[in-house]
Amino acid sequence: MESEGRRVVHIGLPELTEEQIIEVGELAQKVVIKHVFDALNRSDVKDIEVTTRINRGETLDLELEVYLEVPVFVKVDVEKLIDEAVEKAYATVEKKLREIANEGQDKA
Repeated sequence: MESEGRRVVHIGLPELTEEQIIEVGELAQKVVIKHVFDALNRSDVKDIEVTTRINRGETLDLELEVYLEVPVFVKVDVEKLIDEAVEKAYATVEKKLREIANEGQDKA
């Protein structure tokens, strides 16, 4: 039996340029992957997929989806690891958004 988990988190975003949107999405992906590989060896990960989507409506939403599969002999709580990775990504993205907002205020 294999362990796997999936999480989706919605984060409201302010107006951003296309470059900033891409940067935020890539940042979230990098943080999740780094957290997983800080906790596990590469050989312990059977499959990992981190997807970010930007949905534009009345607000911009960043959707972060994480899929992680490890062999059954790897003793790790996959759900907890994904939760921690997503929380870390959320905190990092939030910090980045504050930096972007502050840069915008400096220009005004």
